[in-house]
Parts: sequence; structure tokens; C-alpha cells
Amino acid sequence: MKNIKAIGITSGGLDSMLAALVLKRQGLNVNLVCFTTPFFSPHNAIRLASSVELPLKVADITEEHLAMLRHPRYGYGSHMNPCIDCHALMIRKAGEMMKEEPAHFVFTGEVLGQRPFSQNRQALRTVARESGLNDLLLRPLSAKLLDITVPEKEGWVDRERLFDISGRSRKRQMALADEVGFTDYPSPAGGCLLTEKVFSARLKDLFRHEPNFQVRDIHLLKLGRHFRLNAHVKLVVGRNKGENETLRSIVLPEDDVLTCLNYAGPTAIVPAGMTPDLHHLAASICASYSDAPTKRLVQVSIARNQWRRIIIVLGIPRKDMGPWLI
Repeated sequence: MKNIKAIGITSGGLDSMLAALVLKRQGLNVNLVCFTTPFFSPHNAIRLASSVELPLKVADITEEHLAMLRHPRYGYGSHMNPCIDCHALMIRKAGEMMKEEPAHFVFTGEVLGQRPFSQNRQALRTVARESGLNDLLLRPLSAKLLDITVPEKEGWVDRERLFDISGRSRKRQMALADEVGFTDYPSPAGGCLLTEKVFSARLKDLFRHEPNFQVRDIHLLKLGRHFRLNAHVKLVVGRNKGENETLRSIVLPEDDVLTCLNYAGPTAIVPAGMTPDLHHLAASICASYSDAPTKRLVQVSIARNQWRRIIIVLGIPRKDMGPWLI
């Protein structure tokens, strides 16, 4: 079996790592790949792959993922998560790697019925078909509940030593983790920003108003409070010292930067700047998150490159932010 090479897709979660260890235990040459975009990080995958001594490749698929994300063929989940299309894309990319390596097949940690939208029986078949791998795709944790695949038919893996796990409970996975000595795994919180309500609302707003956005605009969605001042202008207000520092570190020459002068307050930026008619509104929103007492005037600096303007405003009551808050 050491001559049989398998490529496994992992995000650093329990299921995908277990799938890899199950095949490694059968003597296969197991290699992992973690695909990364601005919406999910390879951090857990790097740490866990190292802990179990499995080789890992990190591959950025941002460009292809964004193209898919705008118009997913199979739609979104509860928020902006196009899980079926996303899984198919990743498996298709792993299939390309399989040919380049070369390797014999691809596997994932998907579990039948774990997620009602993307891991029901029909969705799993759809992903296999859309990826182009069909029965060269193995799901070791649920293999006994699914159609037999080429790796099983050819004897590359022993089907009897695979599993029939299904449903949302993780009790069997946790028991298997104990059995194989894999205990340092993350909670099942996910990690994909596209499943989060607030982030998804911000992304929808970005798609709607800024069709020519850059990758930095996506990273900005992770920071601060966001306010839509008009169809073309957005204000991002830092929530704490760390976010203020991060915002200052990614300012571009064309951005407007707002800071409060006579009271401690947030750093705020307007990507690509704004016209003077919006200065008062932006400054008032910024001032409302300063330490200024109610009905105290706040001096707010608005700067872009070497240009600077100081405007004196009252903060808008936070309960009245609704018309602008994204």
C-alpha cells in the first residue's frame, strides 16, 4: 500500500484529519492539501498536519473561488456559503494535483448527513460529479454508506476498515480520535467566514455596490463597524486598539483616514475617499464611538496623503445608526 498515494483535502478540522489517519493506518502514502482564500485560513491545517507528521501543501484559490462565489450554480446555504460549489471546486483542484503528482485518488473528511445542505446523499454525489473525479473520490468516514469507489474496487484501500459514520453527532469521530491517538483537535465551530451572518451581510453589500473590489476590500470586511454612506462610499470604524492599528497599517494613498483629536476615539477609514459633502456625516459617526460625553463637540481630523481637514461635530446617538450600519 505504500505505493498507493492519496491526496486529502483538509481545513484542519477533526473529520478530515481522521480520514487521513484512517488511510495512513492502512499503509497508504497520504498527502494533504489545504486550500486558502480570504474567507478561511490554513492555520489549523498547518498545525495539525505537523502534529501527525503528514505532508501538507497550502494552495491559494482566491481568484477561482471569487468567480464561483458571485454565481454559485447550486446556490448558497444559510448565508453566503456556496458549500456544494465550493467543495466541488476544491476537489477539482485536488484532482488536478492528483494528475501532476501523480497520485491514485482524492479523499475528504465529509460525513453523510452532517450538514443538511451540502452533505446529504444527493449533494455528495453532485460534488463528486461536478469535480470531475466521480468514483476516484473517497470519503473514508462514511464510505460504507456510500457507493463503492475505485480505490475500494481496486483494493487500494480495505473497505472493511473504513466507516459508516453519519449524522451531526461527533461521538464516533471523538472515539476514533482517541483510538488513533489524535486528541489535539479544534472544536467544530467551522472557520469559514461565509457562514457568519454579519460578514455575509457585508459581503453582499460589497458585491452590490463595489463590483470592481480588490482582495483588500474583503479583508476590510473582517474589521470594525461598517457604514454605507451612499452607493459609492463606505466608512469602516475600528472597534478597539488592535483594529485601529490594523486599519492604519493597510491605508492606501487614496483613502480618507478619520481620527478624533480632543477625545480618545477610533481610527476610521473611507476606502478610496469621499466627497466633501459626506465629511460631516462620516465625522459624526466616528465621533459617536469616541470617549466624548453626550452632546460634547468632537474635533475630527480627515486626512488623505498630505491633505487634512479638521471638522467639529456632535456624535450621532448609536441608536440612530440604523440607516447607515451594514
